[in-house]
Amino acid sequence: MIAPSPENVTATPNATMTGFSAPSRGSSELSTWHVAMTAGSAGPEHSVSREQVWTVTAGSLEATCDGRTAKVTAGQTLVLPAGVLRHVRAPEDFEAFVAMRADGVVSVPGTEGTRTLPWAS
Repeated sequence: MIAPSPENVTATPNATMTGFSAPSRGSSELSTWHVAMTAGSAGPEHSVSREQVWTVTAGSLEATCDGRTAKVTAGQTLVLPAGVLRHVRAPEDFEAFVAMRADGVVSVPGTEGTRTLPWAS
């Protein structure tokens, strides 16, 4: 069993992520986490090496992926493909659960290299 704990919470200027399953918490194949973002916030444009599945549980988000923007509301699920630039914004407060293969890394345009997601590692 994996229970939420303070050491699995990462707060950034854009959102708060609470890690659930991940290699550091016993999962060998999947990482899952909860995202909470306040209205007006936006993450950086980036790409992820693995597909992500976002299920919005409260509020709504806007995601631009591969040049197309979609609004995703509570109860809906968004699949973001691997290797494609994406940008997530919060037109209102939202919460979502995210699932991804555990070995995903992130690239940000204009920066060198890749980085892991601490809440998914």
